[in-house]
Amino acid sequence: MDDPILTIDEREAINNGRWFSSLSPSLRHDILRCAYVRRHKDGELISARGDPPEEWIACAKGAVRVSSTSLSGKQITLTYVEPGIWFGDVAIFDGDRRTHDAYAHGSTTILCVAKADFKKILAAHAELYEAMLRLHARRIRQLYGLVEDLNTLPLRARLAKQLLHLVRSYGVPSLADGREVRIGLQLAQEELAQLLGASRQRVNQELKSMEREDAIRIEPGGLVVRNRETLMRISEAEIDK
Repeated sequence: MDDPILTIDEREAINNGRWFSSLSPSLRHDILRCAYVRRHKDGELISARGDPPEEWIACAKGAVRVSSTSLSGKQITLTYVEPGIWFGDVAIFDGDRRTHDAYAHGSTTILCVAKADFKKILAAHAELYEAMLRLHARRIRQLYGLVEDLNTLPLRARLAKQLLHLVRSYGVPSLADGREVRIGLQLAQEELAQLLGASRQRVNQELKSMEREDAIRIEPGGLVVRNRETLMRISEAEIDK
């Protein structure tokens, strides 16, 4: 049976989310008062493309893989929603159906607010409208940045930027060496390649090149970032000509 209460770590992840923490105490209280907890095993479907929008969702633990399937049957991963991030509100606002599939990546806990409760909170807190505009504006900026990177940066630079993002979101400091950080989100090279719009073979080549430069270390259980400064220099590479 699902535990209906967030753990201390899960609640901390929600409360410390950059967007959520900017809300007033009364608004945060009303959101959490209406919210309920769902726990998913690795690979379980959270919501499917074409589903009606019934919930506003936040990731509290693990990650949510947002993906779609091409006409040829190839799965395309768009992003991994990290703890503290809210999603699923766009379909509630425009009344249309879900545009992508959402799966649990690893053991994942989500916090949900039913659509009816979300609309009640909107009616009671005009503050939430402006907050949602800020949230959507941030997403648009991020989307523009991704498109720009895809069209201007070589794969090597885009991979370095992605690894730095994963370190910020899922970094676990090494007890043996304080300079090293393990990426807690376990991604197969195929999954990492999908995020970058590249082949697994090309991503593998770039990872091995970064390993030779002592920027990272490839281990069976995932990736360890050994030198963030080196990754920063790679991510700031000139536009690929």
